[in-house]
Amino acid sequence: MISPGPLGAAAPRTDDPVVAPERHDAPPLPQPRGPLTQCLVDHLRLPVHELPPLPAALDDPVEGDDSALALHLLYELHYRGFDAVDEGWEWEPSLLRERRRLERAFEARIIERAGGIPIGLSAAATRDALVALADDDGDGQGTLSAFMAAEGTLEQLGELMVHRSAYQLKEADPHTWGIPRLWGRSKAAMVEIQRGEYGDGRPAEVHAQLFADAMDELGLDNRYGAHIDRLPGATLSTGNLISLFGLHRRWRAALVGHLALFELASVGPMGRYLAALTRLGHAGGAAARFYEVHVEADAHHAVVALDDMVGGLLEEEPILGGEIVFGARALAAVEGRFCHHVRTAWDAGGSSLRSP
Repeated sequence: MISPGPLGAAAPRTDDPVVAPERHDAPPLPQPRGPLTQCLVDHLRLPVHELPPLPAALDDPVEGDDSALALHLLYELHYRGFDAVDEGWEWEPSLLRERRRLERAFEARIIERAGGIPIGLSAAATRDALVALADDDGDGQGTLSAFMAAEGTLEQLGELMVHRSAYQLKEADPHTWGIPRLWGRSKAAMVEIQRGEYGDGRPAEVHAQLFADAMDELGLDNRYGAHIDRLPGATLSTGNLISLFGLHRRWRAALVGHLALFELASVGPMGRYLAALTRLGHAGGAAARFYEVHVEADAHHAVVALDDMVGGLLEEEPILGGEIVFGARALAAVEGRFCHHVRTAWDAGGSSLRSP
C-alpha cells in the first residue's frame, strides 16, 4: 500500500528511480579519458545503485589522465558535486569501495615518489626538514615562477591559472577537512590559517573569490570546474593529494605537513608571479591583488603553521613527525611533476593544457 503524500498525493516508492535535478551551481561531468572514467561517468549519470567493479586502470596512478580524472570525479562528490548527478552517490558503499582501490594505487606511487615515510623523527628534525624543503625548491615552483617573472607571456600566465583553477576555486576547502581531526594548539593554528584563506569572514576577500576575479580580469572562464577537460593528470593529482589527506583521519599529520610547506614555500613564488603581472602590464588589477594578498598573508601563515600547527601536533602526538614530513615531501613530489610537465610543453613550443 502506498501512503498518501502532501495534499493527498501518492508518495513515491522508495525504490523508484529518481532523476537528479539540474544544479546550476555545479559543473557538468567531464568527458571520459579512458575505460575507467567512461565506466564511472556512465554510472554517475544514473540514479544511485550498486556500482560494479570498475575497469582496471591502464595508466600511471599519478600522471595518467584516466586514473587522475577518476579519482578527481570521486573526490568532487564531497565538494560541489556535478550537475544532474544524484548527491546520494557521495556515500554509496560500492562507490567508496572502488575509490579505495584507486586510492591504494595512488598512495603507493606517492609514497614511492616521496621517498617513503620517515620513522622516528624528533620535533627538531621535523621542523628542520620542513624548512629545508621550503628552501630547496624541490617542488619546482621557484623555477617556474622565476621563468614567469623574467620572460613568461600573458598567455602562459593564463595557462597556469587554468591549471590552478581546479584547486584555487575551492582554495582551502581540502585542508579544512583537517580541523575536526586536530585539537588544542594545532587545531587553533589551522583555524587561524583557514580563516585568513576564507577572507576573515568577508565574502569578497575569500581567496577563491579573489582567484575568480583574477581569472575574469585575464578573460578566462572563472566558473567552478569549467576547465577540467583541459587539465592533465599531473595537474589533477595536485588536488587529489590534498583531498586524500584531508578525507582520511589516518593522514591528518600528512595534511598538516602539506599545509605547512604550502605556506612556507608560498611567498617567493607568489611575489614572482606578481612581478610577472607588473611586467606584463597588469599591475594594480584583480589578478595582482590575488598574488599581493598571498604574499602578505602567507608570510604570517608560515610562522603559525610551523610554530603552532606543526609544533602543537607534535606536542600531542610526537610519533607523527615522519608523517608530517612525508606530507610535505608528497607535495613537493606532485608539484615537481606538474612543473616538469608545464616546462616540457613550453620548451617544445606547445601548450601545457590538454586539447579541448
